Amino acid sequence: MTLLLGFTAPASAAGLTQVTNFGANPGGAQMYVYVPDTHPADPAILLALHGCGGTGPGFYSSSEFASLADRYGFIVIYPSAQQEAGFGKCWDTWSSAAKVRGGGSDPVSLVSMISYVEQTYHGDAGRVYVTGSSSGGMMTDEMLTLYPDVFKAGAAYMGVPFGCFADASDYPPGTSKCTGGSMVRTAQQWGDAVRAAYPGYSGPRPPIQLWHGTADTLVPYQLLQEDIKQWTNVFGLSQTPTSTDSPQSGWNRSSFADSSGKVDIEAYSIQGAGHVLPQAGMAAYAVHFFGLDGTSSGGGDTTAPSVPSNLAVTGVTASSASLAWSASTDDVAVTGYRVYRNGVQVGTADGTSFTDTGLSASTPYTYTVAAVDAAGNASARSSGVTATTSSGGSTGSGCTAAYTVTNQWGTGFTADVTVRNNGATASTGWKVSWSWSGNQQISSVWNGVLSAGGSSVTVGNAAYNGSIALGGTTAFGFQAGYSGTNTAPTLTCTTT
Repeated sequence: MTLLLGFTAPASAAGLTQVTNFGANPGGAQMYVYVPDTHPADPAILLALHGCGGTGPGFYSSSEFASLADRYGFIVIYPSAQQEAGFGKCWDTWSSAAKVRGGGSDPVSLVSMISYVEQTYHGDAGRVYVTGSSSGGMMTDEMLTLYPDVFKAGAAYMGVPFGCFADASDYPPGTSKCTGGSMVRTAQQWGDAVRAAYPGYSGPRPPIQLWHGTADTLVPYQLLQEDIKQWTNVFGLSQTPTSTDSPQSGWNRSSFADSSGKVDIEAYSIQGAGHVLPQAGMAAYAVHFFGLDGTSSGGGDTTAPSVPSNLAVTGVTASSASLAWSASTDDVAVTGYRVYRNGVQVGTADGTSFTDTGLSASTPYTYTVAAVDAAGNASARSSGVTATTSSGGSTGSGCTAAYTVTNQWGTGFTADVTVRNNGATASTGWKVSWSWSGNQQISSVWNGVLSAGGSSVTVGNAAYNGSIALGGTTAFGFQAGYSGTNTAPTLTCTTT
């Protein structure tokens, strides 16, 4: 759970300063702070946490947060962990003390560092953020859970849900149930763990950005899905994203917004990446998510971008349509795109792709796209393209199964299948089958058991979710690859 990348420290007169006697320090952590040469009178604060075996100075040198601090004028705290649980010096996310607000260990030490920066450097207590890689990503979830009133937002690279590790003996990856590849809980169970850490808290929860490589074997990619389950439950959101897009090649982003359109969760799947995040450019996306890069007034720019071209439908399911188009150009820079369905804006995209969800089966929808620059100038809308959703649904007896693509990138995707018991009695087991019409191949399944693969697929219930009350539902998901068109299958569902 460590991070070794070839970045170099920023070229600046500023440097790391070690701080001792910063306050309560039950975790014994070391504190280093980076104060850029130029910053406002009340700068924002970013807590940046290294992975196992790393150090604060090491994360300063190997990540891009300090150079971004030089650009945008925020202070970065780079602590060094001193606790061990069989895997080098890591942030304590395993002990009972670290799982309760004010319980002690590293979380209390890290909050003391933040208070020190607020008092010593006049840091803005209303603009405090946290990020981290691997063990630091895990602690990011932890800090947002225990101190939702301290942090405004967080970004976790290769983390796990809060409460994933049972104790110190569960921490080393070789023997851990958490990172062993089979840690599955319900969204309610994950959400309850967060709520129990700070009993009685009813205030706002800080938004979170989650990053994971699809080829990560040390902290399995499946844990991103568990993290999404936890935080969608905490925010009271659906596990189906409100929008998906690809801001860069090989990056798939799923956004989960509330009814007002505010994005509370962003989840990035990085195609083919192992345990190596953040990579170049990813820190800037976290800083943008935090709002630390400011906003551009556009100056005197009145020139609109060019009209997006080559808008095309790249895939459909019974409830979604995926689109892609060629990039627009601008005299300054294109900052995003507006997506319209039947003439009404339904979302935005930073990159040149978008997935519209929540659609009706067997229904045609017409889409157009417009480009926008930093000054708010918008292009004319593109030529329209029509997407007709598939029939979806299921046949069979006793239950129905609904299929939704949740993430899609390059030649890979993840999907959820919701099973509903429509029989006369509660079920004791269920089975969903289908045949692919393309070249899809499943590589992993969660919350279900794959008993037949290839072009003809059968997934049955796991040991813990076969029982479904009459009218009740359960769900399973999977990751797969494909070539050509990723056409949604027709499902057959049966219960026992």
